[in-house]
Amino acid sequence: MENKKTFDFFTSLIDQAFNKAFSGEPEEPVVEELETDQPLYESIEDYTAKTGKRFRMTKTQKELGMTREEAFTLQFKN
Repeated sequence: MENKKTFDFFTSLIDQAFNKAFSGEPEEPVVEELETDQPLYESIEDYTAKTGKRFRMTKTQKELGMTREEAFTLQFKN
């Protein structure tokens, strides 16, 4: 669902750019905000299931002593 919204957003931007470039009259851009209320992934398990990849912490997150859950929350739920 999120991919469809993102695709529609970029399609709209590209259409506006082509219309502006190839028409004689300027067009007011219509920019829709993507919904950011819902996190992209609900949990580490959800991330793994959707991407097929293992969630990895950064070196900085490890040095700060964060747990995997804290690092995941910081990266995807904020």
